[in-house]
Amino acid sequence: MAAGLDSLPGGGAEVFAERVRRKICADKCGADRWLAIHRTAHHLGMRSNVTMLYGHIETCEERIDHMLRVRALQDETGGFQAFIPLAFHPDNNQMHKLPAPPASETLRVHAVARLMLDNVAHVKAFWVATGVELAQTSLWFGVDDLDGTVQEEKIYHMAGARTPAMMTTREIQALIVAARRTPVERDTLYNVIEG
Repeated sequence: MAAGLDSLPGGGAEVFAERVRRKICADKCGADRWLAIHRTAHHLGMRSNVTMLYGHIETCEERIDHMLRVRALQDETGGFQAFIPLAFHPDNNQMHKLPAPPASETLRVHAVARLMLDNVAHVKAFWVATGVELAQTSLWFGVDDLDGTVQEEKIYHMAGARTPAMMTTREIQALIVAARRTPVERDTLYNVIEG
């Protein structure tokens, strides 16, 4: 923090259920450790985000458990600023035989997240993972934030994403306006940037 770190990203959360973590991300820290790191950051005054990778081997109950753990930590610390559901992409990984989640499931996950996590200010659609049009549609399913311009994304594109490598601010604004929403530029900590 003394060197300028103001917030933590939410990556690595995957799904908190140990059954799932053992199969898809055994090399990452466990759920309790992930939550402890964010708890500590929040107690130090740092804000963070939290993700959930959905649409692979997890059950609906495991998704709900993930969100309930997020909700509980948010009740304790108030430090999460955004929840970001991440759609599983099957190409070029060990789960390549699984299908990607359909659009209906993506919209349902975002909508349930908004209802369950009413104590987290923002639900973000990561357009690189969902696709641009589906991210735009999700603005009507509880999402209030589209991920930014994204300068260099490799993980999803290596896993088969067919989304653009980046989008300009003007393109994102046009998507939001076409969805009959009001675009607002913000910084990482959700402070509005006056244009």
